[in-house]
Amino acid sequence: MTDSEDILGTIAAWLPAEGAVALATVVQTWGSSPRPAGSQMAITRGGRMAGSVSGGCIEGAVADAAQETLRSGIPQTLAFGVTNERAWEVGLACGGQVKVFVERVGEPVAAAP
Repeated sequence: MTDSEDILGTIAAWLPAEGAVALATVVQTWGSSPRPAGSQMAITRGGRMAGSVSGGCIEGAVADAAQETLRSGIPQTLAFGVTNERAWEVGLACGGQVKVFVERVGEPVAAAP
């Protein structure tokens, strides 16, 4: 079983109680990166997390963005790298770059009237 299958199973188990869960997926890496493309992490509104997109170095920032996506329903692509001042702040000092896509899974976004 792959990490992605584990995360999707976890999301399926969490959805009945949570209503929605954020799913973060590494969509691109360059150079030295802590986790390969395809790595995933699930985040609940209450802050429960499963999986990993970075081995810990940027996961706090990804979890914060996930909360915003859970509230708004608007997906985000986050970029971290050595040229990104925020990357040093959150601890991505490995010399690489990583892009993480964050989306809401579960309850649909309400349509605008």
